[in-house]
Amino acid sequence: MEILKLKPVFKDYIWGGTRLVGDYGFDTGFDKTAEGWMLACHKDGMNTVEGGAYDGQPLDKVLDAVGTEKIGGTACLRFPYFPVLIKLIDAHDNLSVQVHPDDDYARRVENEFGKTEMWYVLDAADGAELIYGFKKEITAAAFKAAIENNTLLEQLNRVKVKKGDVFFIEAGTVHAIGKGALIAEIQQNSNCTYRVYDYGRVGKDGKPRELHIDKAVDVSVTKPPQHDTKPLGNEEQQDGYIFQKLTACDLFSVDRYDVESAVSLSTDGSSFHHLLILDGNGSVNGRAAKKGDSFLVPAVFGDYTVSGKLEFLLTKI
Repeated sequence: MEILKLKPVFKDYIWGGTRLVGDYGFDTGFDKTAEGWMLACHKDGMNTVEGGAYDGQPLDKVLDAVGTEKIGGTACLRFPYFPVLIKLIDAHDNLSVQVHPDDDYARRVENEFGKTEMWYVLDAADGAELIYGFKKEITAAAFKAAIENNTLLEQLNRVKVKKGDVFFIEAGTVHAIGKGALIAEIQQNSNCTYRVYDYGRVGKDGKPRELHIDKAVDVSVTKPPQHDTKPLGNEEQQDGYIFQKLTACDLFSVDRYDVESAVSLSTDGSSFHHLLILDGNGSVNGRAAKKGDSFLVPAVFGDYTVSGKLEFLLTKI
């Protein structure tokens, strides 16, 4: 079984910009590109394999042919779907204020899965902000009233952001990425979003974009956030690389590696490794790797080496 290089899927939402083209060199096909789905096995976006024995094949077909356990690992068997979706997000403008339901609500109401996610801030313009929960606890009724009387932004917690910040967004957390932020997002494999405020914008059809007020009130935790905005662990200098634990939960864990010469890694059959190259140049087990590349290392692959001078995120479950 070989390491799979994945071709991203791009989205042209109205708040997107040009950094995925200008900074990463992607040919997105859009004037403005909001998101690159770097690990995606979802009905709304499906990676294809680039090169190797499975060149040009959709990821879901490769999983079916090879077996989810061999690629995803034994930990994937507790999920009825490939469990993780990973994105690069370029917020040229503010994203809508939104919330995601948990698994129970999403399965019952949407026939979809819930969405807990984390953000790693890759870059941020001076003054860039994120919305992260509430300033203080309020009732669901007060939340709905604030939406309806256009005072919601007064209730929400705004956080100035900088490169290297980490946000853990549990399902039920009201949130928004602000303009000027470039984000790597690791999330449950779901596209279920309830929009509660959108700055009065209109969509491509010229009509105001839909809000989902009643559902948002149902699922939102109307309290201040419970998690810090810094990585879970400190940087650790190792022989040839720097390691840092960014976040860990029962759905996924994310580590950052800053490789100075080389790092040896290994899958043990329990989980895939996904490598998102954030910067630099090098190789993944001898295969050229550069900024923006996405590699899926099968759970059964075993030992492999990342070498060169490059920074990457490693996600597993």
